[in-house]
Amino acid sequence: MRITVLAGGVGAARFLRGLKAAAPDAEITVIGNTGDDITLFGLRVCPDLDTVMYTLGGGINEDQGWGRAGETFAIRDELAGYGAGPDWFTLGDRDFATHIARSQLLAGGHPLSAVTEILCRRWQPGIRLLPMSDDQIETHVLIDDGDGRRYVHFQEWWVRMHAQVPAAAIVPAGAADARPAPGVLDAITGADVVLFPPSNPVVSIGTILAVPGIREAVAARTVVGVSPIIGGAPVRGMADACLTAIGVPTSAAAVGAHYGAGLIDGWLMDNEDKAAAADTALTGIEVRIMPLYMHDLAATADIARAALDLAAGLT
Repeated sequence: MRITVLAGGVGAARFLRGLKAAAPDAEITVIGNTGDDITLFGLRVCPDLDTVMYTLGGGINEDQGWGRAGETFAIRDELAGYGAGPDWFTLGDRDFATHIARSQLLAGGHPLSAVTEILCRRWQPGIRLLPMSDDQIETHVLIDDGDGRRYVHFQEWWVRMHAQVPAAAIVPAGAADARPAPGVLDAITGADVVLFPPSNPVVSIGTILAVPGIREAVAARTVVGVSPIIGGAPVRGMADACLTAIGVPTSAAAVGAHYGAGLIDGWLMDNEDKAAAADTALTGIEVRIMPLYMHDLAATADIARAALDLAAGLT
């Protein structure tokens, strides 16, 4: 079986562990969001790609779901001594090594897709990890925080402001002129099923779909998504702030309807949202209800297996 997954960061990475357990013989390709990417201290940082790579490669900080296990912060402290910023985005020493290696390779003329392949040789994540594009795309957020109406990088809004400043718009800057990275469209068109894990539907899945050609390719396949919203709240993070910015209510049914029957064929919602399974906004989408909290590997594998079973019934 060939499975292609559109992935953000923490939620997607944890789902992928369950997917590998549920389908150990499958050929899994992961198309990672690069809209969160940012240049810090002269280094190119790719948070979502790294989270998937570290999680599946056994190097993730399990408690926080991002960053490296056994991390130290000597470089951060030294930078602070020089007054070097920003001080709101923390990188650990081990993580710095990844960004240094990536930045050297990029400066040497390697595209991000080739760089990601090189970095994955160390971690052996057991899947093929592709950035959505080799072109630079950055998610920007339009805010008005008293300093005037302006765009800030998504990371500044998310990490420094904790998404507490209302977003008037969220824009994947550069996406309209970008191209899918090599292998991305082939991975989609050749897939038996495309999965949307419980990632942010606006700044993770939505940003990937904004790259020309990807949405159309995905829509032509059998697609099953897993709701990142349970009981009217995000399982993790501040996806509600992103949904509000685009006028979508924070509910499992609303997110499914936001994707729409023209894009997804099946939608998994949690038991807490059972009453919304018959919502007319989900007409044309096959809904399944089951526990969606990824408490452990077994529970996560059950979710992944249910997504695959639903897809098999829709094919």
